[in-house]
Amino acid sequence: MTDSTPTDSTTVPEPVVVDPTVVQNQCEQQQNQENQENQQQQSQAEGFKMDQEMKITDSTDDGGLLESSMRLKPHEAQSYRKKALWVSWVSIVITIILAIVAFTVSIMRHSASAFGFAFDAALDVLSSIIVLWRYSNAAAVHSAHREYIACVILGVIFILSSLCIMGKAIHDLATRLLPEVDDFLFSVSIVSGIVCISLAVVKFMLGRVLTSRALITDGFNSLVGGIMGFSILVSAEVFKHEPQVWYLDGSIGILIGLIILAYGVKLLVDMVPRIRQTRNYERFE
Repeated sequence: MTDSTPTDSTTVPEPVVVDPTVVQNQCEQQQNQENQENQQQQSQAEGFKMDQEMKITDSTDDGGLLESSMRLKPHEAQSYRKKALWVSWVSIVITIILAIVAFTVSIMRHSASAFGFAFDAALDVLSSIIVLWRYSNAAAVHSAHREYIACVILGVIFILSSLCIMGKAIHDLATRLLPEVDDFLFSVSIVSGIVCISLAVVKFMLGRVLTSRALITDGFNSLVGGIMGFSILVSAEVFKHEPQVWYLDGSIGILIGLIILAYGVKLLVDMVPRIRQTRNYERFE
């Protein structure tokens, strides 16, 4: 019989030497992977947020609402609506007075610019009345359909008034009608210019908050009236010192008429298709 030596089952494994640089690299790799995953999650969240915002915007447009419905709280919208109504009433009263005075000046002093301003003041009265109708219904403060109807009416009025202003200015130029200059004309032009520009600034601010093209158009009309008020002063002063430049007054009237005409045509081109798109949302009326 041969003696068999028993095998040692408890062999001690050799110690493993760990390189610290390897561990550091592995940690860095894991950290980079975590950063990439976080960035992907953030990008997905941002993309989801943008998609949601686009869906909200689309649903707002499809629902016949203006952009102000997304930015203003209900009580804020009603507060600005009331301010728009107050400004419109003040504008109506003031521009009626200015229109009467300017028509009187244009007849007494044979001024085409004064007639143009008077006609623009009358147009401002009509545009303010349209704004009153636009915001008369509290439930329709964000109604796009009501907004576009008001803008189309304003566009038609702008075109008609521009034709009258240019017709009067062309007639004065053709008949060589010379304006008469005095202190009364100066005072009317200065007061009219300051008042109309002040009204225009307030209307622009309210129109921007309410995203109302009708209010902005009303403000544009007031701005044109202010410019025409000062143009009376300029043309009269030039004629006083340079009588040979008698045609400046009529030329300014034609220029203002062309500006109003272009704005009116642009309103119709922009707003008529939108009325058709939002005609199914007349519930806001």
